[in-house]
Order: sequence, then structure tokens, then C-alpha cells
Amino acid sequence: MEEKLLSQLDAQQRVDQIHAFQQELHALEIDQVIAVSPAQKNKLDDYHQQLLKRLSESYDVDTSSQSKQLSLGMRIASMLGALAMATSIFFLFYQFWGYLSTAVQVSILVIAPISLFILSLKLAQAEKSAYYSKIAALVSLACFVLNLSMLGQIFNITPSPNAFAVWAAFSFLLAYACNARLLLFFGIVSLSSFIAMKMGSWSGMYWISFGERPENFLVPSLLIFLIPHLSDHRRFNGFAAIYKVMAMIMLFLPILVLSNWGEISYLSWSAEIIEGCYQLMGFALSAAAIWLGVKRQWGEVTNTGNVFFILFLYTKFFDWWWEWMPKYVFFFILGLSALLALMVFKRVRLSNLNDLSKVGKMGGGAGQ
Repeated sequence: MEEKLLSQLDAQQRVDQIHAFQQELHALEIDQVIAVSPAQKNKLDDYHQQLLKRLSESYDVDTSSQSKQLSLGMRIASMLGALAMATSIFFLFYQFWGYLSTAVQVSILVIAPISLFILSLKLAQAEKSAYYSKIAALVSLACFVLNLSMLGQIFNITPSPNAFAVWAAFSFLLAYACNARLLLFFGIVSLSSFIAMKMGSWSGMYWISFGERPENFLVPSLLIFLIPHLSDHRRFNGFAAIYKVMAMIMLFLPILVLSNWGEISYLSWSAEIIEGCYQLMGFALSAAAIWLGVKRQWGEVTNTGNVFFILFLYTKFFDWWWEWMPKYVFFFILGLSALLALMVFKRVRLSNLNDLSKVGKMGGGAGQ
């Protein structure tokens, strides 16, 4: 059976592909471009119905627009429920914490995350969509974060960035076990913060001041971007896109900050030179991201590159013209620049369509 090799995302794409095919076939029949005999149509419909049934049973995919809308509502409810439960645990701990003995406190801090971790694994195995397991997993992570924080206070342990490495490891473990993108986000943030803190410490600053040097995030951004290319992530819905978008945000935000405040850089050059270098780097890297996203068909990379290219451009416009130019002229120029960008993208899109058309003609000629 072909669908046994699919991920849930692949199965959902196959379902969408079937619906698109049925709609296009219906449109072609109305326009009298193609005529399918009743026998062929019945055979095709039977095949699609059986395939949709198998995909729905195996992967719990949405086979209609109504079920898609309900699934979106369930995902939103699951996320809000998980955040509310985690917040409830946090306030519960702080409300009654002072009335408990040290032994009871330590027992709760150790047992709560472990029991919830086991519960999330059991639920992930039992259900296909993992709604309840994601709630248990996020509450388990909240308990684990409180665990390290509270144990440090009870036993007067010196705070260190190593806690972020442990939180990152636990977040990644839960994210991959429950296929939970929100936990992956927490894992990426914790891992990036840990690396940035370590780099800050190695450069001589106190680890909690790592944010004062935005360049501390450049190395984590590169590592995060490479992770989805080191192993196959097709079984995990949206994980590769989250890695890429988070890595690009961690790359472009420090560059954007340094392109305006060069004095907080590690470099010993003058602030003007540093800002100029980072401005050029920002334009070059965001344009390269757009090119790479279009070439590899990574929509999230293209969109993120677009956003930051426009941010870099508008930041320069603000620096050059905001102080002396009339505001209506300033915003008129912004509008003209948006139209110019629209024309460029339209030209690139038309070029791609022409390339696809040439490929199609070559394929048709070869087929003849």
C-alpha cells in the first residue's frame, strides 16, 4: 500500500490533490475539453473513495473542507488549552508553595514533569492527531522549567546558562515525540539562547547580558538552519519550515539592529563603518534568501527574505528622508517603492512561468 510510506502531511497533500483533480476534471468536462466515459468515471470515483477512506483511517487527515475547518478549531483549542494549563500549573505552584515542606516540594518538582512526560508519550501512541498529548507535553515542559528553577532556589544553586541547554533538550524530546511545533519553537529558542549565552561568556561578558551583543545569535542561526538538512523531517509536520524561519529571524534581526547601532558590535571599527557593512550584508543576505527560496521552492524562506529586505529598505528610507522630507512625500515614496517591488516580483514570476512553459513544450515534443 503506497500510503503506508507517507507522513500525515504527505497524506493530507494527497487528499488535497485528489480534490483538485476532481474539480479540474469537472471543469474540463463542462468546457468539453475531455470526455470521460461513465464506466471510467465510476472506476475513478471508486478508487478515490477507497483511497480517501484508507488515508483517513491511517492518518486521520481531513477529507472535506468542513473537517478541515473543524481540525483548525481543534488545533487552536488544543494550543490555548495547553497554554492555559501550563499557566495554571505555574500559579498553583506559587500559590501554595510556601505551605509545603522541602521534601514535599522536591517530590512534586521531580514527579510532576516525569509523570506528565510519560502521559504525553502514552497519549501520542494512542491517538493519531495528538491533540491531548500536545497539551500534556506542554504542561510537562512547564513543570520541568519550574522544576529546575525552583530546585535552584531551594538548594541555592548558582544560576547558569546550562539550564537552557537542559530545557532545550527536554523541549526537543517532547516536540519530536508528540509532533508538536509549539514545543519545537521553545526548544529552538532555548538552544539558541544557550549558545548565545555561552558565546557571550567566552567573549568576557556576564552570561545574562548576552543580548547586549546581537552578534551572539549569528552562529546559532546558522546551526538552526542546518538542522533540518541533516536528517529527514518529512514525518514531522512543518518542522523544517519552523527551523528555517527561526534561523532567518535570528540572523536578520541582529543584522538589522547592528545596521543602526554599530557601537554595540564586537568589531572595533567606527560605528559608521560597522553600520554600513551590516546594511550591505542585510540587503545581500535577504536578496540571497529570496533567490534561494524561489530556486528551492521554499515558500517560507522566500517570504521571510521578502519581509526583511523591505525592512532593510524602509529603515534606510527612514534614515535618509524622515527628518527633512514632508511626510506625504515620504509615504508617497514608500508607496512607489512597493510598486517597484511589485513590478520586479511580477517580472520574476513571468520569467518562471515562461521557463515552465518551455519545459512543458519540450516534454510534449519528446512525448510525440
